[in-house]
Amino acid sequence: ATATPSLTPTPAATPTPTFTPVPTRRAAAEYPPPLIYPISTQIPYPVDPLPQPPGQVNILLLGSDQRSGPSFRTDTIILVTLNPNLDYANITSFPRDLYVYIPGWTMQRINTAMAHGGFETLQMTMEYNFGVRPDHYIMINFRGFKDVVNSLGGVDVQVGKRLTDWRTGYGWYTVHPGTVHMDGDLALWYVRSRKTSSDIDRLRRAQEVSLAIGQKMLANGLFSNANQLYSHYINNVQTDLGLSDIIALLPLASARLEDQNIRRYALDYTTVYDWVEPYTGAMVLLPRPERIQSIMEQALNIR
Repeated sequence: ATATPSLTPTPAATPTPTFTPVPTRRAAAEYPPPLIYPISTQIPYPVDPLPQPPGQVNILLLGSDQRSGPSFRTDTIILVTLNPNLDYANITSFPRDLYVYIPGWTMQRINTAMAHGGFETLQMTMEYNFGVRPDHYIMINFRGFKDVVNSLGGVDVQVGKRLTDWRTGYGWYTVHPGTVHMDGDLALWYVRSRKTSSDIDRLRRAQEVSLAIGQKMLANGLFSNANQLYSHYINNVQTDLGLSDIIALLPLASARLEDQNIRRYALDYTTVYDWVEPYTGAMVLLPRPERIQSIMEQALNIR
């Protein structure tokens, strides 16, 4: 078992930088060194690239808390893996508080990478820490998320576990297991709620709602018309996917949703552990690299 680091605060003196040259399989020049010190924990070696099966595409679904201005965090991070040679798709969730190396910056929560340096920095962060460089991204904020759900007439979420938490305007609110119809407000609260649960439990709920949105789009016939889907929702999201990309990917995504053949993965407490960052006292999650690699190999159809 991996030992949990000591929670004893680091002395105030700035420690010697701990950036370690990358192994020979990757040139150090591929990843910029950190710019911010002190760094409270060892920067890990980069993960060797995981081989991608032919034709496979990886897309990041990101839920941001951006309201106004440039500052935001991507508190929902889901990697969608589509392979035309397989009869299933995979989705893999990453906890927002996962403490990783963000190339060219420092060790920090993964949910800060996109705001710090855009999709290119998040791509490098995913590649450095997990061995996969996502091909595309789709990011939506609170308002856009609610608008999408409401435009569909709400979604039917397959709730896997009872949740009771405080909901503004309602007091203590409970969502029971089973099929629950949710409008935009309820779906957003359900995804974000964490006072009585955890960041790890949010991963499951975000997957449930994301799949419900996909199923409702399919049921409403939106996947049969890429032009309509693109024009209807392009103002609700930020993405590097163009119309031609969507036309190419839509039949594959539609088929997997119709078959309901989606394999779900998450970096949970079998692959991460709690740690207190000594400079700030913040609770974060540190990865267990060997266990994460096992999950990523399955999620990326390597084994």
